[in-house]
Amino acid sequence: MSLKLGRLLVLPAFVFPVCAQYAGPAILSRGEAPLAMSAPQMHFRPFLEITSIYDTALAAVLVSDRGGLPNQTSYGIAVAWGISGAHRWRHTKVGLEYRGSINHYTESSAFDSLDQSLLLDITHQLARHLMIALHTSAGIFSRDFGLASLPQTVPFDSTTVDTSTTDLFNNRTMYVSSQADLVFQKSTRLSFDFGGGSSIVRRRSTALDGTTAANAHGDLQYRISRHTTIGASYNYYHFDFTRIVGGTDVQGATGTFAIQLTRRLEFTGYAGFSRVESKFIRIAPIDPVIAALLGTTEGTQAVHTINYVPNLSGRLSRRFQKCVAYVSGGHTVVPGNGLFLTSYTTTLLGGYTYTGVRHWSLGANVNFGRSTSIGNILGTYSNIGGRLSASRQIFPSVHFIAIYSARRYDSPDFANYNRLVHEARIGLGWSPGDVPLPIW
Repeated sequence: MSLKLGRLLVLPAFVFPVCAQYAGPAILSRGEAPLAMSAPQMHFRPFLEITSIYDTALAAVLVSDRGGLPNQTSYGIAVAWGISGAHRWRHTKVGLEYRGSINHYTESSAFDSLDQSLLLDITHQLARHLMIALHTSAGIFSRDFGLASLPQTVPFDSTTVDTSTTDLFNNRTMYVSSQADLVFQKSTRLSFDFGGGSSIVRRRSTALDGTTAANAHGDLQYRISRHTTIGASYNYYHFDFTRIVGGTDVQGATGTFAIQLTRRLEFTGYAGFSRVESKFIRIAPIDPVIAALLGTTEGTQAVHTINYVPNLSGRLSRRFQKCVAYVSGGHTVVPGNGLFLTSYTTTLLGGYTYTGVRHWSLGANVNFGRSTSIGNILGTYSNIGGRLSASRQIFPSVHFIAIYSARRYDSPDFANYNRLVHEARIGLGWSPGDVPLPIW
C-alpha cells in the first residue's frame, strides 16, 4: 500500500512539467531544426584542421586590365579551428557552432583572408509555461559559398536567418543576425510565440550595398493530435540599404502545419501571402533630346511599388540509424546580395549528414535559388551549388578530411554575372574523442 501511495505522489512531478513543454514535430515558421537532429547532450569538442586548398574564379570588386571582371585560380593552404557542441542544464540548453580559418593563396596574397562564423542557440525555461529562445548567427568572410547544411548541435534552422548566401565577389563581408522569441506554452496543445530580431550586413567595397533589416512576428500553434500541429503566424520585415535612398516593408500572414508521418519521418511548412511595399530612388537614363539640352545622360527616378506575393516554405526530413536527410523549398522576399537588392526568390535545398560510431563522418548538400530583383537594378539572377565532405579517423583523435564545393551563378539579363566557381580542400584534422570529426 505504501509503495502504491509513493508512486502516486511521484507521478505528478513527471506529469505536470510536460504541460509546459512542446513535444510535437518541429515548427518551421519558428525556425526549428528537424527533431531528428536535436541531440539531448553533445560534449563541446574543439578541432584543428590543416588543409591544402584549390579555388577557381577568385574575383575582387574591380575591373581587370582587359576591362572585364577578374577570374583567377590559385592553390593555397588553410588553417581552421573551432568548437562545437551542446549542453543541457535543468532549465537551460546551449548549442554552439564556431569556426575560424586563415586562408593563404600562393598566386595572389590579395585574396588571403581571416574568416570566422558563429551559430549560437540558447533556450531558457523562465517559468513552468514560459520559455525564451535566443538565436544568433554572425561571421566575417571573403568568399561565401552559401552551402552550409543544417547544424548538428544548434537546434534551429540556419537557412531561416536573414543573411546573404549568394555573394558573387571575394569581398570582405561582416554579418550579424539575432532573433529572440518568447514562447508561452498554455497547455500541451496550445502555445503562442512572440518575437523579433534584426540583422546587419556590411561589405568592404563601396560599390556594394550593405543591409540593415528588422523583423517582428507572432504565431499560435495548436497540437490537434500527438503527431500533428497546425497554426497561424504574422510577420513584418523592414529592409534598409547603405548606398541608396529607399527601402522595403513586408507584411505577411501564413497558415502553418507540422506532422510526424512516422517515427523517423516528419514534414513541416507554412503557406500564405506577403504585401511587399518598396520605395527607391533609382538612376535612370534621360531622353537624348533632354540630355543634349542639359548636358547629362542620367537622372533620378522615384519608384514606389506594392505587390502581393506568395510566402511559402516546406521541409521534409528523415532520420536513419546514423544519419539525417532532408529536402526543403520555398518562395519568399529577401534583401538581396549587395549587388541586387530586394528580391523575390524561390529556393530548393537538400542535405544528408552521417556520423558513424567508429570511423566515418559524411555530408552532402545541394541548393538552388532563382531571384527577381525589384530594387535598384531590375533583373533575374540564380545560383545552383553543391558540397561533398568526408572525414575518416586514421589515428585516435586524428582525421583525414576531404571537401569539394561548386557553385554556378547565372543571369539571363547580365551575361558577365555568369560564372562557375570550384573549391577543393584536403588535409588533416584533430579533435579529441572517439566520434568521427563532423565536417562543416
